[in-house]
Amino acid sequence: MAKKRPQTKAKRPQLDDAEVPVVGAREPCPCGSGRRYKACHGRTAAQATTALVQRPFEGLPGECDWVALRELVPAATVGLTLRDGLPEGVPSVTLATVLPMAWPALRRDDGSVLLGLQNDTASGDISRDLADTLARALTADPGTPVQGRRAPADGPRLQDLLAPEGAIEPEVHSGFEFWVPDPDNATPDVTASLERANAAAIPTVRLQSVDAAYWCETPDKNHLRWVMPHEEERLLDALARLHAAGRSSLGEGTRLVGSFRAHGLTVPVWDLPSEITAQDIEKPAAEFAERLAEALAADAPLTHDERRARGGLTNRQVTLS
Repeated sequence: MAKKRPQTKAKRPQLDDAEVPVVGAREPCPCGSGRRYKACHGRTAAQATTALVQRPFEGLPGECDWVALRELVPAATVGLTLRDGLPEGVPSVTLATVLPMAWPALRRDDGSVLLGLQNDTASGDISRDLADTLARALTADPGTPVQGRRAPADGPRLQDLLAPEGAIEPEVHSGFEFWVPDPDNATPDVTASLERANAAAIPTVRLQSVDAAYWCETPDKNHLRWVMPHEEERLLDALARLHAAGRSSLGEGTRLVGSFRAHGLTVPVWDLPSEITAQDIEKPAAEFAERLAEALAADAPLTHDERRARGGLTNRQVTLS
């Protein structure tokens, strides 16, 4: 008897990664590998959307203020400038820390856009998720909120949509009245949300003498939280030099107590006596900035006391994101 020849299947042409379309997780992968999409290119796509971007606001004007508004400031707004200008029918685009009902974005009745910054995002890249929300808000019907979603892995980021030049000037508010241009005609849901948000807002002031430093008032003591752009290890060394030399405070009764780590940047925190206002701390903060610049320029190895101070500062770091 003649032997049966083994049957072979013609190989399907393999597609480049960029050419593979998105299909259902359990469907065969369009690349021709014979595996399900979720076990082949779907895995790569999922990893691309969930991989954490350590500094999502890097490259944006005012990166430190972006971090502060995302993590530290209850109520603030800042006007945004689009790289390609405003579309027809959109008079302005404003970044807001929080929007009513925790909406990711809102297209107002007049066509203007409010983009919420402190919402949860679906992927590991806050910048891409916010850019996706902003792009959809620009074309949403006036008078409607925009819901969140996971942005496409190849979608634009804020750095692609916003103008790269110029500084941002956040306006810190005592409450969330900026939500409603006409409070008397706000819906009951928005009014209730506004009342809850105002009750929880911590009084906060942005200093004018230095960049991205925010004074806040709490029942027991006040604080200064200062988002700094310097590389973390270098900044901790500089703070340790000042701390060991007794030069890290902002005046009598104040104390550098540690730092936050947020979106790739370090945020030193000072405790302040409750009687010290934001205005009181303007000059001491400016003087500290000069001392810090000198310490950042130093390149000698840390002394024993400086290493101890650095260890204490490192132990008191708290990661916010």
